[in-house]
Amino acid sequence: MIRPSLAALLLTSALPVALSTGWTPALAAEKTVEKIADKPTDRKDGLAGLLPADSVTHHKLTAGGHVISYTAHAGTVTLRDDKGEPSAKVFYIAYTQDGASPANRPVSFFFNGGPGAGSAYLNLGAAGPKVLEFPANNPTDGANGKLVDNPDTWLPATDMVFIDAVGTGYSRPLDDEKAAKLYYGVKEDASAFAKIIQLWVGENARQASPHYLVGESYGGVRSIQVANALQEEQNLIVNGIVMISPAIEMNYITGNNPLGAAMILPSFIASHLDETHQLTPEAVDAAYSYALGPYLSTLANVPPKGEAATKFYTEVSQKTGIPEAVVAKQSGALDPMSHDVRSRDGRLHGLYDFTQTIADPYPDGIDNENSPEMTLSGFGRAYGNAFTGYVANELGFKTELTYELLSMKVNGSWNYGPHGFLTEQTPVLRKLLALDPSLHVFVANGYFDMACPFGTSRWTRDHIPVGADRISLHLYAGGHMLYARPTSRSALWHDVNAYYAAQNKG
Repeated sequence: MIRPSLAALLLTSALPVALSTGWTPALAAEKTVEKIADKPTDRKDGLAGLLPADSVTHHKLTAGGHVISYTAHAGTVTLRDDKGEPSAKVFYIAYTQDGASPANRPVSFFFNGGPGAGSAYLNLGAAGPKVLEFPANNPTDGANGKLVDNPDTWLPATDMVFIDAVGTGYSRPLDDEKAAKLYYGVKEDASAFAKIIQLWVGENARQASPHYLVGESYGGVRSIQVANALQEEQNLIVNGIVMISPAIEMNYITGNNPLGAAMILPSFIASHLDETHQLTPEAVDAAYSYALGPYLSTLANVPPKGEAATKFYTEVSQKTGIPEAVVAKQSGALDPMSHDVRSRDGRLHGLYDFTQTIADPYPDGIDNENSPEMTLSGFGRAYGNAFTGYVANELGFKTELTYELLSMKVNGSWNYGPHGFLTEQTPVLRKLLALDPSLHVFVANGYFDMACPFGTSRWTRDHIPVGADRISLHLYAGGHMLYARPTSRSALWHDVNAYYAAQNKG
């Protein structure tokens, strides 16, 4: 999600130049094409007129020791305004297991965050039948990412529908001037997604299926709002929500207040524990207790001076590995977007995974706004090119459109509502948990994520009075895109599979 002041929190970047990637089609999967229809360009639809007709292909994949036959449907749905006129064409990819009973087979709807990110990240990074893997000896090398069969695909547990929000990926409004008012806002976006889901469910006769939402980063906000919009506007009550590195309460991830700074500190400490080979769940628990205890009380009180200040800054420095001079300069409230905090010994640490580093191009210092971030401006861009090739060459959906992996236009136009960027979602989540006693929420966080730190998810869960026992928090070695690490992607799938099995055991 994106912080409006600097680069991004997920998934957007101030550098809209995509890197090339060594994309190669996987050889193991079998594919047959059912239909690929051509569609002439419709100029009155603007760029949306460049979207082709739907393409349906059939595939086989070996996962968990079993051969799975599945159908991939790459296509669009049309959204209409309040006068019934077409207003947007929304791109999606649906993966459905062949021969499964629709009444018992879960279906999950995936979306990324930003706002402004396409769904390629979750599709090719975590849950889809293909995964983009980066070199094990250099995971920040996007040019040599390879697309292979995903051994950790979620397909054994659920059918999947990946949806690009309007203005992202291949989804396009028919009128750019009206798009912001219709779609680029918390409530408007939720209503649009709810309608897209309702249209897909109706078209595919999946009303009886268990329904799930899966969102990443700002997708945490989106998943809560979409669940509410589905229930209130489309009469569809979801069975569960899966959040990956979610933003829920935006004021907790800014670091501009003592509580926000305390939420981020455990991720700094966990990163240092990992670098010093001391990372354990118990050590992370101790870091969280320190952050919400002595650290928070010190920040919230009158700033320490003299020996008390020196003692406090030394303690924070020792726990985080951040030089004491930098800690003192920031009065103990560390800004993860600051170049001073990220730069050390000629290496630049990542905002989205503080244990990842690249050579610092500005070791002598630079304004924070010009300090590069390797995930969104670097290797993460490879997802866009890989996705374009996969959709065209494997799924038969070919278009002249550029895939909008990260749209600054959408992000910059976003209407967060009356509280601005500091939108609050806990009240809506509390209401959903109270109204829907079978709703279970699965939350996954990376230890080293500074964009949406795990402390925010833990604190939010612990302060929900009804249904907190139905929110499970899962922590993994990794950053914001925790699934970029093969071991963490596998662990995530193991836990998600157990979640779906427990939810649908009847």
